[in-house]
Amino acid sequence: MTHLPTLLLVDDEEHSLAAMRMALEDDFDCLTALNADEAMRLMEENYVQAIFCDHRMPGRTGVEFLADVRARWPETVRIIITGYTEANDMIAAINDAGIYQFVTKPWHPDQLVIAAKNAAQLFQLSRDHDRLSLEMRFMGKTAENKVEARRRTLREGFGFEKILRAANSPMNATVELARQFASFDVPVLISGEAGTGKDAMARAMHYASLRSEHSFYELNCAGLPDDLLKIELLGAKKGVIPGTRNNKIGLLQKASRGTVFLNGIDTLSPQMQLTLLRVATEGSFEPVGGSETLTTNVRLMTGSHSDLAAVVAAGDFRQDLYYALATTELTLHPLHARVEDLAILANHRLSALAEEHSKPIEGLTDLALEFLGNYDWPGNLPELSNELTRMLIRSKDARLGPELISRHILQADPSVSARPDPAAADVMAAEGTLKDRIEVMEARILRETLTRLKWNKSRAAEELGLSRVGLRSKLDRYGVEQPSKQNNSQEE
Repeated sequence: MTHLPTLLLVDDEEHSLAAMRMALEDDFDCLTALNADEAMRLMEENYVQAIFCDHRMPGRTGVEFLADVRARWPETVRIIITGYTEANDMIAAINDAGIYQFVTKPWHPDQLVIAAKNAAQLFQLSRDHDRLSLEMRFMGKTAENKVEARRRTLREGFGFEKILRAANSPMNATVELARQFASFDVPVLISGEAGTGKDAMARAMHYASLRSEHSFYELNCAGLPDDLLKIELLGAKKGVIPGTRNNKIGLLQKASRGTVFLNGIDTLSPQMQLTLLRVATEGSFEPVGGSETLTTNVRLMTGSHSDLAAVVAAGDFRQDLYYALATTELTLHPLHARVEDLAILANHRLSALAEEHSKPIEGLTDLALEFLGNYDWPGNLPELSNELTRMLIRSKDARLGPELISRHILQADPSVSARPDPAAADVMAAEGTLKDRIEVMEARILRETLTRLKWNKSRAAEELGLSRVGLRSKLDRYGVEQPSKQNNSQEE
């Protein structure tokens, strides 16, 4: 048997009470009371979903009675019936008693039925919400476990584990310092040449910080004009961007409670420096085309391709902005200073490229790694990635050898563990006799040609326009020898 929802009807006039009951009793179980005290007793004894109460009653008014009901049975829906429509009375009823609806006299029976049905539905929704909340409390532990699993996945996907390095890497101390900085909610300035991984370091610090549950955004400021940079960072009001009808939300709003990493800040114009200073010191800004001041709660991380302190000393960067951004500082090593890491970095990147291009590869030969390790890598990690891509495309074997390496890299001597020979431009501008400088270039050309041709001296002599005897003489003269690790000589 289905039970009808229970209503409590309260009015000091018996004829009004009877009229309400007549209008509602077909769809509801109706309880009636002539005053607030009698109504309170009925509330204590019955399970009431909604109350229709007259406002003007002797003793306690309807608002006073419903305010008491709100304190004891907050889920019961409260409706006032009144012939008075003064604004002050309505405001008091809303604030004090949490009134769901006003019904004014004279009311129509259909109006009363609709209000009662809506109230009963609202009561049921509230009960369902309470039940779900209770279930969620029981499920809380499971939910917490899922959240922690997600955090762990993010940390593993974007955390410090992504910063590949060897056991004796010079980056180890830098990463350890970054871990310490990550847990303190202060600005971080990350310096390093372009391509040294400043963005990966900033992302790892974000996912190790207290803001890890919120968004991480990055923006490279280098090369962006001020108007575009302002729109991306601060946002813009509708009409500012041609062809758009809506406001554009900037990164400072998108990343609320998260982290924004601005790379290349050493290239900012004086105007943008001033804009960023206000964000860094006050947390406030105005969207482009707007006059209202907005505030942001983001952690600012910044990256500089050059020594920002030196840029400040040269007068090209605001000193106050530098101090606002450089509460903590990190300096990333260029790739040529990470020889210990090269094998790990190169093989990891090659594996990713092989998967991306669906080409099975086992890795790099030791000799190929030796050549790569002696190159200066002015383009850092992106240049290494490009070189490995070219080697992968040209490769016919499962293991990539030095013959696939670009010619300017092959000119480094793998038998020398120091930095490579001077680049061609450096040789041209160096001091010394013409004879000495020509001999340096000759040795480089001989080494590169023989390595590229897998030390087939007949083919090398033919390409270089030398006799076999002449080639051997030059190799002896310059001390160019085939690396002992390569035993695949193809001498005819």
